[in-house]
Amino acid sequence: MNKIITIGREFGSGGRELGRLLAEKLQFAYYDKEIISEIANRTELSEQYIQSVVEHRPINLFPIHTGQSFYAYAMPNPLFEQNQEIYAQQNKIIHEMAERSDCVIVGRCADYILRDYNPFRIFVYADMSSKIKRCREKGEDPENLTDKALKKKIYDVDKERAKYYNTYTDHVWGDKKSYDLCINTTYMELEEVAEALTKMIFVK
Repeated sequence: MNKIITIGREFGSGGRELGRLLAEKLQFAYYDKEIISEIANRTELSEQYIQSVVEHRPINLFPIHTGQSFYAYAMPNPLFEQNQEIYAQQNKIIHEMAERSDCVIVGRCADYILRDYNPFRIFVYADMSSKIKRCREKGEDPENLTDKALKKKIYDVDKERAKYYNTYTDHVWGDKKSYDLCINTTYMELEEVAEALTKMIFVK
């Protein structure tokens, strides 16, 4: 069975960057937004809509199909049907990735979806001040929000991530009992964290 690392993360905690660094150091495949792109290829839904579903509450009237809106469908509950289809495709794609090679997968409920593969499950979090600083440094604040507004954005994103995760799993997003390792990146350099993890994970 391939070696798998899954990473859940708070917005602005550096979880995505940590995942990429780990993949590079371990020479594992890295999957994050690639999952969104593959779902789009298989369903012909727009990547923007898929992204809004897998990490945020679905938005009514948002274009869910390239060049169309959900009102173009005759289904009784189009939004629900689309959400279920996206999750089913996400589940299938993540399983295929886990079967293909050793890998690091960021978000997407991968820790739960791949529970039978015994992945090493990491959750990354940080203090709010650190998350605000990292968002600004990494260009995740294109609107140049005030600290108050950016703080609200971080809270909102994490709230929606938790809602999505809790809906599709029997675990609680961010609960230490759901993970093998929880990392507070507030006072840490991600390069150093990744280096330490490569020496700790999968040591024979």
